[in-house]
Amino acid sequence: MHKSKVFVMSLVFMLLMSMSMGMGVLADNHEGDDIVDTAIAADDFNTLVAAVQAADLVDALKGDGPFTVFAPTDEAFAALLDELGVTAEELLAREDLADILLYHVVEGKVMSTDLVDGMEATTLNGEKVTITLNPVQVNGVNVVTPDVEASNGVIHVIDAVLIPEQGEEEGTEEEATEEDNSLVDIVETATAAGGFETLLAAAQAAGLVDALKGEGPLTVFAPTDEAFAALLDELGVTAEDLLANEDLADILLYHVVEGKVMSTDLVDGMEATTLNGEKVKITLNPVQVNDANVVTADVEASNGVIHVIDAVLLPGGDTDNGTNEGTAEAGDASPAIPQTSNNSVLIYIVLAVLAGAVALFFIRKEKIARV
Repeated sequence: MHKSKVFVMSLVFMLLMSMSMGMGVLADNHEGDDIVDTAIAADDFNTLVAAVQAADLVDALKGDGPFTVFAPTDEAFAALLDELGVTAEELLAREDLADILLYHVVEGKVMSTDLVDGMEATTLNGEKVTITLNPVQVNGVNVVTPDVEASNGVIHVIDAVLIPEQGEEEGTEEEATEEDNSLVDIVETATAAGGFETLLAAAQAAGLVDALKGEGPLTVFAPTDEAFAALLDELGVTAEDLLANEDLADILLYHVVEGKVMSTDLVDGMEATTLNGEKVKITLNPVQVNDANVVTADVEASNGVIHVIDAVLLPGGDTDNGTNEGTAEAGDASPAIPQTSNNSVLIYIVLAVLAGAVALFFIRKEKIARV
């Protein structure tokens, strides 16, 4: 009986010793894994590891350190790709990839117990991240698993990719460039929009198409087809008559201002010199140009901007007294047309009449004398 107890106790002791040694070996193996190997072993950072390899940062993150890495999961990268509308290959080909990744790395081993609410940490790309607690976040991104230790530092797992400010600015510039590339010039924009057939025909008849397709930038106050129809009705002429008018180019250029003037740039009462040399006056509440209403503002084109108006602007109109002499709009009285006169001709006529009367007087007097 005594021998059995000794045997059992010996067996338990050997079992405990073997378990302790096994756990020690596991601990030693875990402590031997650097940050890169630890991320690979976790099998939830495949995109991050691929990005580190593409950016040639593997050796740096396998170095002595210590480093603190905020590691986005594969799901976090998938969300970023979906947001940017790009593929993983396109992300890995970005010129600023290394800069983005280094924005996730802080020098030193910072455990979760070292964090203070509102603290800032400088990353290896030179920019800072802000730490907040309750919940623990980095720049508003959640830390889902803290304190994954490695031989050369620690990993804190996060649920989104951190984007440095420079990267955000570059992304915005790229989006703006793509948007600019998708725009077409003023003529093509008006053509695509529809409702400007008369304006486009007039621009073509006046030989202004190439000018409106040029580099610019230009601001065009574009009357709709309805606006031109109202003008034709008021003047009692046909579209063909209008297109044959010698002043057509001058009228059209009265609708164009040099530079790109957006609606946010307008000031009540401001005046703008048009390409025909005369000025138009802008008023707000509602937005009007020489009392023509701006019905659609800020239609952007690659070489400027179009503001759609509901009346045709006529040069030579009064832009200071609030009248509609400078516009032709449906429902208005016919615009006053200046009459050309010559006072000297009138004088000549009067003199001729007087001369005739005098001559007639002397002829009659001579006839009476003969009788």
